Amino acid sequence: MTSIAKRVCLAFAAVLLVMGSFFFSADPAAAASYTVKMGADNGMLVFEPAKLTVKPDDTVNFVVNKVPPHNVVFDEATIPGGDKALAKSMSHKKLEMAPGDTIEVTIPKDAPAGDYTYYCEPHRGAGMVGKLTVAG
Repeated sequence: MTSIAKRVCLAFAAVLLVMGSFFFSADPAAAASYTVKMGADNGMLVFEPAKLTVKPDDTVNFVVNKVPPHNVVFDEATIPGGDKALAKSMSHKKLEMAPGDTIEVTIPKDAPAGDYTYYCEPHRGAGMVGKLTVAG
């Protein structure tokens, strides 16, 4: 009788172990969301922050802050691998005019790691340029 009891206890313990692993397994990393101001609080024509490190599937919200109009254009010449279609898909050439207007850019899941330079078309000459670093 003790042999049967031991087997039942071992089987029960194994079932508990398997079921417990479902509850304590690690969740996949959730995508993050970041905010970049277009136009500094002091009125300078810059992106704040000017540099940001992100991962594929993260979202960057570019928010009009000061001195509009603004847009976000990714420089085809600086996209890792020279993927012009990727640069175009991430760019938003439409000018946003009102403070609080937001341009949402989600980093594609298959975006290659590296530096992605972007700029505001009307203010590029004034130095309104930023950089996203996509971590691998």
